[in-house]
Amino acid sequence: MPFGAVLHRFDSLPSTNDAARALALAGAAHGSSILAREQTRGRGTKGRAWHSPAGLGLYTSFILRDPAGGAVPHPHLLPLAAGLAASDAILELSGLGIRLQWPNDVLFEGKKLGGVLTEGTNAGAAGGFAVVGIGLNVGHGPGDLPEELRATATSLRLAGGRVPAVEALWTALCGTLERWYNELTRGGKGAVIGAFTSRSAFSRGDPVRVETADEIFEAGYQGLDPEGRLVVSRGAAGPVALVTVRRLERTS
Repeated sequence: MPFGAVLHRFDSLPSTNDAARALALAGAAHGSSILAREQTRGRGTKGRAWHSPAGLGLYTSFILRDPAGGAVPHPHLLPLAAGLAASDAILELSGLGIRLQWPNDVLFEGKKLGGVLTEGTNAGAAGGFAVVGIGLNVGHGPGDLPEELRATATSLRLAGGRVPAVEALWTALCGTLERWYNELTRGGKGAVIGAFTSRSAFSRGDPVRVETADEIFEAGYQGLDPEGRLVVSRGAAGPVALVTVRRLERTS
């Protein structure tokens, strides 16, 4: 079934990911999507809030399953695939070249334009599934972002690109996400990692600050390893691959 063939529209939801997860647990089909005009408790990664005012952004989630009925393939690469899908859809409709910050931030000229949140399970009566939530700032003007975000966030409108209708952007995203997810199901993780690397906001050797669950340290960005993990160099210890990172940012 094509992505978005089953669409559940809402004027307002606490979280599109929460709604999609409930539908997935009830057996909703692969490719089903939730689309809301507003989220009242939108979530980013690590429990952070996602500002989701009515009518200004794209707030959507997709239910993904393995075509063969098994575990969702390469779940740790879904944020990368979804970031690529978002950047493709934005380029197509808005004309903006987007950069990606590992693993789930969508950036324009260093400011956050969107993000990805993936959740799910590979076990249980509902079968394996993943929920991929994508939030993109579309029509926000100068006063529509909270004051504390204005220095670090942007929107398609503020970035100066064409401002598509939210539903048109969602339609484009259905196609681009399906294309990248199918790449993963065919074993094309190398293509996903390579494309993500080519669109990375960081170049090899860039100084970065890394926050993990245990510490914060400065390092040199070294790209991604063949499994899509972040690789940084840290003094005499040499390159190290990291699986889970709370925050990654450039230091200069």
